[in-house]
Parts: sequence; C-alpha cells; structure tokens
Amino acid sequence: MDSAAKDKMQPTIPPGSSCPGPEWPEQERAEQLARGAALKWASGIFYRPEQLARLGQYRSREVQRTCSLEARIKSVVQSYLEGVKTGVRQLAWALEAMQGAREALSQAHGLLRGMAEAAQTLEPVREQVVQHKQLWALSQLLPRLRAVPAAVAHTQTLIDAQRLLEAYVSLRELEQLQEETWAPLGGLELPVFEGLGPLAEALGQAVEAAAGAAGRLAREDPALLVAAVRVAEVDAGRTTSLEQAPRDWRQRCLRALQEGLERIHFGTLPQPGPGALAEWLEALRVALPAELATAEALVAPCCPPHYKVVQLWAHTLHSSLRRCLQQLLERPELGAADTFTLLQWALHVYLGPEMMGSLELGPEADVSHLEPLLTLENVEQLEATFVAKVQASVTQWLQKVLDGEAAEWGREQEPDTDPSGFYHSPMPAIVLQILEENIRVASMVSESLQQRVHDMALSELSAFLRRALGILEMELVYQGLGMCKSDHSSSLSVLQPDWVAPGALAPVEAALDELQRRICRLVLEALLLELQPLFAALPSRQWLSSPELLEGVCERTARFCQDFRHVRNPAVQLLLAEAERTVVLQYLRALMQGRLVCRGADERTQAAERLRQDAAQLRELFLGLVRTRWARRWAGVSVVG
Repeated sequence: MDSAAKDKMQPTIPPGSSCPGPEWPEQERAEQLARGAALKWASGIFYRPEQLARLGQYRSREVQRTCSLEARIKSVVQSYLEGVKTGVRQLAWALEAMQGAREALSQAHGLLRGMAEAAQTLEPVREQVVQHKQLWALSQLLPRLRAVPAAVAHTQTLIDAQRLLEAYVSLRELEQLQEETWAPLGGLELPVFEGLGPLAEALGQAVEAAAGAAGRLAREDPALLVAAVRVAEVDAGRTTSLEQAPRDWRQRCLRALQEGLERIHFGTLPQPGPGALAEWLEALRVALPAELATAEALVAPCCPPHYKVVQLWAHTLHSSLRRCLQQLLERPELGAADTFTLLQWALHVYLGPEMMGSLELGPEADVSHLEPLLTLENVEQLEATFVAKVQASVTQWLQKVLDGEAAEWGREQEPDTDPSGFYHSPMPAIVLQILEENIRVASMVSESLQQRVHDMALSELSAFLRRALGILEMELVYQGLGMCKSDHSSSLSVLQPDWVAPGALAPVEAALDELQRRICRLVLEALLLELQPLFAALPSRQWLSSPELLEGVCERTARFCQDFRHVRNPAVQLLLAEAERTVVLQYLRALMQGRLVCRGADERTQAAERLRQDAAQLRELFLGLVRTRWARRWAGVSVVG
C-alpha cells in the first residue's frame, strides 16, 4: 500500500472535539497509542490489494458495532435520567412536608406564648392559694403552737433536773411539731421554734457531762449514766426532713468518756521537785488498774456492747499516759533519780502484774500490742541522761573520798590496821561498793543501761586511780610507806560479772599495776635515799678491811622493811623483790663506779673474799626477811646481821 492510501486510512480528529493539551500528558499519550494501534491494524489488514475489496464489509461491521455501542450508552443515560427525575420529585415532596411542619410549629409557638401570658395573669391567684393553704395549716396547728414556749421551758427544767430521757422525749415532740409545720409552710421557719436549737445543745451538753463523769456515776448514780447513753443512742437513729446538720451525740458521748478519763488522771503533770515524779507514777500504778476494774464491773453494764468500754478505757488511759510522758520529756533535763524511776516504771512496772498485766483484768484491757509508752529514741535519751547524771555524781563523790583519804595519809600517826595487823583503808571497798550498786540498780532497767553504767564505772575507776596516783606521788615524799595498805586488784571481780566481755577490766587492771609500780618506786626511792651515804663509801679500804659498812646497809634495809609487815600479799612480795633488786643493783653500781687499787695478790684475794661475804650477807638478809614474813608475820622482827 502506498503512502497516499495510508494517509487516507489515518483517522482524523473532527473539529471542535476536545483535544488534550499539554496540561494532560497522560490523555495525549493514550490517544497516540490508540491511533498507532489503529494504524497498525489497518496496515496489517489492507496491506495486500486483494483485501481492499473487503473494505465495504469492514466498514459495515464497524458501523453496526458503533450503533450497538450508541444504543447501550443511550439506555444507560436514560436509566440515570429516570433516577434523577425520581429523586427530584421526592425532594419536592419533602420540601412541601417541611413547609407544612414549619407552619404547624409556628402555630404551636403562638399558642404557647399565649398560654404563658395567661399563666402570668394567674400568678396572683396562685400566691393567694398558697397563702390560703399556709393559713389553713396554721389554723389547724395553732393550739399546739401556742403551747411551744411552755414546752420549751418545761424541757429546760427537765434538763436542769437531769431527767434526760424525759427531756429528750419532750424535745423530740417539739421537733416533730416543727417538721409538721415546715412542709406546709414551704420551709418557712416560725419564730416560736427559735429556742429549739439552744435547747438541743443544752441537752447534748448534759449528755456529755454525764458521760464525762461515767466512773463516778457508775458508782453513785448509774441510772443517770444509762439515761445519757440511751439518749445518745436513740438520737443516732433520728431522721429529719429539716435542713439541719446531724447532732452526732454518740460520738460526743464517746469523746466525753475519753476526756473525762484524761481530766481525772492526767489533768495536771507533776511539778519539778524531789520525789514528785515518783509519787505521781506511784499514784498512777494504784489508780489505773482500779479504773479499769471499775470500767469492767460498773461502767460496761451501763453501755451498749459495741462501745467496748473496757477496751476504750484501756486505750484512752494508755494514749493519755503516753502523751503525758512525752510532755515530761520535753521539759528541762530530769535528774538521775527521776530518770531511773521513769525508765523502770515505763519498761517494767506498767506492763507488769501490778498494773496492766494483772491477771484480774480481762483480755480487753490488754495494751501490750499498742505503741510503747517510750519510743526507742526516748529510752536512748533517758539512758544517756541517767548515765551522765550518775557519772557526774560518782566523779564528785570519788573526789571527796580521795580528798578524805589524802587527809588521812597526811596524819602524823600510823595508819589504821585490821585485826590481822595489816594496814587497812575502807576506801577501796567503799569505791567498789558504790560502783557495784550503780551497776546493780541499772540492771533493774535494761541490759543496755547496765552495760552503759558498767562502762562508766570502769572509766571513772580508771580516772580515780590516776588521780590517786598523783596525790600519792606528793604524799609519799613525806609519809614513806603510808600508802602500802592493801591489794585492790582482788576486789575487782565485782566489776566483772559473767555478761561482761573478757578483757573489759584490762584498762583498770593496767592502772592498778601502774599504781603499784609507782608505789614501789617511791618506797624504794626512800630506801635508796637512806642507803646512799653508805653506798658512797664503796669501794674503800674501810670496806675492804671490815664488814661494818655492809652490815650498816643490811641493818638499815631490815629496819626499813619492818614496815612491810603491814602489807598484804602479793604486794609485799613485790616490795621485797624490788627492794632486793634495788639494793643489789645499787651495791654493784657503787662498786663499778668507785675506784680501788689492790697493791698485791693478798689484797685482790681479800677483795674477792669481801665480795663473797657481801653476797652471802645480802642473800641471808633477804632470805631472812622472807622467812620472817611467813613465820612471824613481821611481829618483833630482829635485824639480820
């Protein structure tokens, strides 16, 4: 097929048809593809000349197809047009219905406006009707309303006479009359009922007063107590149509019971002063169990079971006592006696068989599960205060004892002796006794306080020994052996019971050992002062030729050691051992520091013999002192020559 035929077969776009512009690139591309496909189809069919004869057939076929499509399109469009027509017709009917409804509503609105105007014209009539009803109600109640003032006065008289049940019945009749007038009068309060509020309050106060004196009334006038409780219970179930707050007399009654107990037993705290706290606690020890017994035997039968009177009594007394003790602790610092009394009472007496733990009290009186009277912080504070006060007293007292003992040491006469002839002073026994007593007293409170006081006692004893050592060093210069009286270490066993950890007494024992060594040193210094002139002559020709020089040393040593007969073991053994060591060392020091020239073998032999004799003489001296100590207890000691 030539190009001219192809151009004739190419479809053309009729004028006025919508051709997509550049703003619709997808549509333009689709048309190009469709045109290309049509050209390709036409080219394929009419490529050979013999097929041109069939062109008319193809044309008629396409005309039929086009007519079929146009018929289908017309059918669809016709169907859509019929639906639109139906919808338009229905919308017209709805519009007519809306207009009818609007007109009906407008007519109803007009009718309602007219009725409102008519109702306003009837408002005065309505008010007249209400007033008429109120006047009719007042006319019916007028005889009873005239009696209200007299009934109020009568009720007040019953309250003053403590006829509480009758007063409550009269009050309720008046309140019921008030309710009957309140509704018909539309909530209008009549002046005649103004006295009911104060009257009800007066009755409530009377109920509270009776409940506050429950313990006394249970013994003297139980009927009054029962009446007060019944009034409170009956009023708890009262209902009213009036706009009034509930009176809640039951709770007021319970509070009055508690406040009455607090006022009786804890109204005033003990004043600061010696023994005041102990007397107050002792009074509570007697009063509180008696109060609980009264509650169980007398008060509980007068009250409903749900009051749980005994439990209420026990809890109230416990909480009030706890609050009072906290107030006491906020005061300035307590003394040692008051601190001990408070600790021992709160920790042992209060829950003990003498008070709240008594077998005579029922299980409802048990307060062991409540908060303790003293918290751990309170106990810690009181124990620290007690230890500090006791320590100050012990320090002051020990200083007085030491001053008195120092005055005894300063006397010119010989110290006191016991029946065995030993020097004796009551000071060690007194010191240890007072310390032991303080520890024993602390053990009555708690183990922690006992441990604290024990530690304080050891500390004070160590300080006491140090102060005693200082005084000894001054006094022994003039008194010689006056201090060597007894051995104190054996008495320390009272300060080391089984519960004390091993080694707790080590500081005190060390102080005692140091004191004993200082005493020995001072005593031996006095001995050396006496022997110094004799040792100054060693060695010499006189010493070499005669034993008189060493005999003088032995004589003075023996005379000096005679005073040791008043000293107990093992202190005397230490003194003798140290005396022997001191004399021998001083003898050897004098020989080593001196100068003696032997002129020949005879003098050297004589010097060796003198040394041997001196050694034997010194050995005999101290062996004799030991034998005499054990044989005759230093009574009538003779000098060993």
